[in-house]
Amino acid sequence: MTGSAPQHNHAQAVQSRPQAGSPGAAQWTVRDAVVDFARRVGMTSIFANPGSTELPMFRDFPTDFRYVLGLQEAVVVGMADGYAQATGNAALINLHSAAGVGNAMGNIFTAFRNRTPLVVTAGQQARSILPYDPFLAATQATELPKPYVKWSIEPARAQDVPLAIARAYAIAMQEPRGPVFVSIPADDWDQPAERVPEREVAHVTRPDPAMLERIGALLDACERPAFVVGGAVDRADAADEVVRLAERHRARVYVAPMTGRCSFPETHRLFAGFLPAMRERIVELLGAHDAIFAIGAPAFTYHVEGNGPHVPPGAQLCQLIDDPAVASWTPQGIVAVGNVRLGVQDLLARAAPAERALPAPREVPPRALPPVAGERMSVAFALQTLAEVRDPDGIVVEEAPSSRPVMQRYLPIPRAGRFLTMDSGGLGYGMPAAVGVALARPGERVIALIGDGSSMYSIQAIWSAAQLRLPITFVILNNTRYAALQDFAPVFGFGPHEPVQGTDLPGLDFVTIAAGMGCPGVRVDAAAKLADALRAALAAGPLHDGPTLVELVVA
Repeated sequence: MTGSAPQHNHAQAVQSRPQAGSPGAAQWTVRDAVVDFARRVGMTSIFANPGSTELPMFRDFPTDFRYVLGLQEAVVVGMADGYAQATGNAALINLHSAAGVGNAMGNIFTAFRNRTPLVVTAGQQARSILPYDPFLAATQATELPKPYVKWSIEPARAQDVPLAIARAYAIAMQEPRGPVFVSIPADDWDQPAERVPEREVAHVTRPDPAMLERIGALLDACERPAFVVGGAVDRADAADEVVRLAERHRARVYVAPMTGRCSFPETHRLFAGFLPAMRERIVELLGAHDAIFAIGAPAFTYHVEGNGPHVPPGAQLCQLIDDPAVASWTPQGIVAVGNVRLGVQDLLARAAPAERALPAPREVPPRALPPVAGERMSVAFALQTLAEVRDPDGIVVEEAPSSRPVMQRYLPIPRAGRFLTMDSGGLGYGMPAAVGVALARPGERVIALIGDGSSMYSIQAIWSAAQLRLPITFVILNNTRYAALQDFAPVFGFGPHEPVQGTDLPGLDFVTIAAGMGCPGVRVDAAAKLADALRAALAAGPLHDGPTLVELVVA
């Protein structure tokens, strides 16, 4: 997964219709103009769940387009999000009026936090009956997805729809990227329209050289620098440059709190670990450093209330970020706003600083032990075994919040672009995102590492994976509870043995659920069988050309 948009060429597959107004040309419709524009920018996979007000969009469906069906709208958006992040290009979504947009809102929120470029369209009732508040009409359609879209419109005229789609694409792709929304009345599609003119729009801006000069001077002058990297590094395809910059400055590299992508190799000598979303702990972990450089990350994301300074006393903070809204609340220091890769390249163009000593390497976690007889295997043992049998260069899509700290210790990601989770904290993203990633990376087996509670928010994604014969291994960590909430309860005053209502999840059988959607699976509750079961589920070949599921019963 990279942040650079791929090149698309569909001219050989389908010839564009003659431009309206040319001699002998048929009149273009809104549908013609939208399909033509989507083809030109590479949005030829449409992620959707159908409804009556959307049907006119799909008449005469072009043969070089692909309709990707999700059985619920949250699944649709999650699949499109994974696909867009893996390709680096905006994905096209079609939802059903107000109810469909409402079902999708959780993952639209996640896409907004992920900075994922999505063009979300939704059907609207016919313009001629909108004054009569008809069935399935979306009242104030453009307001429903706000504030979690960058732009929202219902065009004033049918003829404006193609230009609205073109503008939506440009806004979605402009850094900081994100979802946009276009509401389209059902009777617009057959109205006459003109082809969207050819144009090129720059989607990135270069950070201010004067601010980068100040950041570079600070890094040169400090003695013990720390880098804190976030998802914008991977989105900008800047991980290699960040590695070079860290090696030049001998900087320890931490991952910013709640980061949804891998932006620095977790096996690198300078990798220092993951920062928690707690102010006091961040200050404690960064206490040995006199300069802190946040690259492609907020400074900082918090989850609980805290007190005291945001950085260690005596340390100076600087930041390179693609989002001016994030820069606006950075508590102190020097901030450069613009494309992360271009900014890091400019810092690398400076003369090399005086050489520093290498910092001490990160402590290697002890090996997790298999369980004693009669006990469930630990998450640490399960993920350690997965790390040992999987292809280290494979892709992992994760949504197991309570197991994430364990995963970060026992399932290291060796290079950028091979890990994805949600920045939002909203559940229901991981399973469909794995489907989208697999669609974008044909032939690569994707591991979807999902908690038992998380999986039930978008379990329908298994059906899409099975229908599309995608090589996904769903690994379900079944601890029969919402463990994250139970683990977090003491922060809010719960006693050590006080029950947390609504957090137990008995009776779920994921192998049976998967089989009902056409996906084979196996349940593993014995540590001795774990490695072989995972190897079989990850194997390629005629018997494993589609998805499979492994349910791990863990402590």
